[in-house]
Amino acid sequence: MTRLNAKMAVFLSVFLTAAGLVFAQEKINISGSVEWDTMRINSGVTLDLSSSGIRLPSGRTHAESLLKNGYKSRILQFIMQLQFDSSSTIADLVSRGEISIAEIEAAAETSASVPPSFSSDMRKMQASHSISISNLSASFIRHRNPAPIIRTLNPVSTADYTGIIIIAADELPVHGMLKKEKPVPCLFPKIWDSEMNLIYERNMIDPRSITMTRYSTLENIFNKNPSGLSKELLEIAGERPLRIFARGVFGIKPTDLIIDRSDALSIISSEANRSLLSQGKVVIILDESVLRSQFSGE
Repeated sequence: MTRLNAKMAVFLSVFLTAAGLVFAQEKINISGSVEWDTMRINSGVTLDLSSSGIRLPSGRTHAESLLKNGYKSRILQFIMQLQFDSSSTIADLVSRGEISIAEIEAAAETSASVPPSFSSDMRKMQASHSISISNLSASFIRHRNPAPIIRTLNPVSTADYTGIIIIAADELPVHGMLKKEKPVPCLFPKIWDSEMNLIYERNMIDPRSITMTRYSTLENIFNKNPSGLSKELLEIAGERPLRIFARGVFGIKPTDLIIDRSDALSIISSEANRSLLSQGKVVIILDESVLRSQFSGE
């Protein structure tokens, strides 16, 4: 995960210290993973009962309360580090006042949870949580109507597709620089054509769509069936997706993809294909190494 900038680190330190004063005597640990391929943030939180002075069975309700509040105060720092777009993390948006801590807390509270349970030696209480990255990204969609998608004065003849798959699993040239990097995921990637026309960005998504794009691995587009797609990708991209190889990356972080102008024309020359963008029927194939990351803390 990316490191918070110094200003945001101080801000979070003050916030989390204030939020965690109540739990200062408790030993609460959190660990988990950010999984862009499943669009989930999965975590487990553990409370050491002896350090909390909790005796069972009378202290169970209090332990559950400590565990719940401990999770809330700790998961925030990892949500904050999610890459929002090529230039900003969620923490950067909070620092600039574009979103509030309360909104991030609300997103954390929508997590699916497994009820708390005890470890086999009865010394710890533990619970697991899972936050939908899609639901999190949806909370950042503020417009009511999608922005128009670029058109062309010279449309080309093209088939109507059921989805768009952009393959970007290898290192790609970084626009304007003499180096290559592996593309990485973010909540709101942009897509540019090779003439640097903006083809797709956050404001073009229909607010009714669940998410702007999905991420997956190469193995999920080489299944043994007519479409070659896994069941999950088939639901997004359909039986006849347009498959595109990315030509480069762009941005402070390599989240934004550059596709060939001819591929871009296949999308923007057709009303049906343009609607695939606004409907979020876009899949980006990345290297497996960038799709999952671990985190832990106290």
